[in-house]
Amino acid sequence: MHSSLVRIQNTFGFFTTVAFVVAALIAATDFLAPRNPSVGVIKPTNVQVVRGRPHYYSSKKEEYAIIRFSLDADLSSLFTWNTKQLFVYVTAEWPVSSSSSSSTNATNQAVIWDSIITSPSADHLTNLGPIAKRKLIRSAQGKSIDPSRGKLSLKNQRPKYQITHPSGRLAGQEDVVLRLHYNVQPWVGLLTWNKNSEFWKWKPLKDNVSKKFTLPEVKKKD
Repeated sequence: MHSSLVRIQNTFGFFTTVAFVVAALIAATDFLAPRNPSVGVIKPTNVQVVRGRPHYYSSKKEEYAIIRFSLDADLSSLFTWNTKQLFVYVTAEWPVSSSSSSSTNATNQAVIWDSIITSPSADHLTNLGPIAKRKLIRSAQGKSIDPSRGKLSLKNQRPKYQITHPSGRLAGQEDVVLRLHYNVQPWVGLLTWNKNSEFWKWKPLKDNVSKKFTLPEVKKKD
């Protein structure tokens, strides 16, 4: 006869096997839901280059860029019943200069804005004040998927982060573009990022890159 310890081990092993299979099935349902995110507009609206200390802890003055932008995007199809939250961010990118010792075809990339959009089932995890959190939870009651989630409409949005460069110089930089990215964080399964190619029902995020622009000359701080 098996001892009590062996029976407990067998029961726990059976439970973990069932839990793993259920989790795998839940994660697989993401592939059944179509993803067709789209971007209507992404463009800079005001670009400045300032010389100074970009952060209070900066030890020296350097050039840094402040890029305001407008963005219209529909990422609502990324929300399914297994979506916990969506991490969205905008980067500024420009090629490495030919005189640099870095590898060829390298690109400078800096995040200028980001946001976390929770699903209705994860609104209790949002980092909001008590009043705003109560309103958000109340508006999502009874909804596992909210069609309004993931629809972004930003006009002349102020960046969260300023752009700096190790060289301390940014003025006159050419071929700069803004690019929209996303990262889907499910309750169960793998993290997924925006893809460049189509994968079954998942469509790539198109038109998520702005037209090229040039960083202006240094604007003196008042």
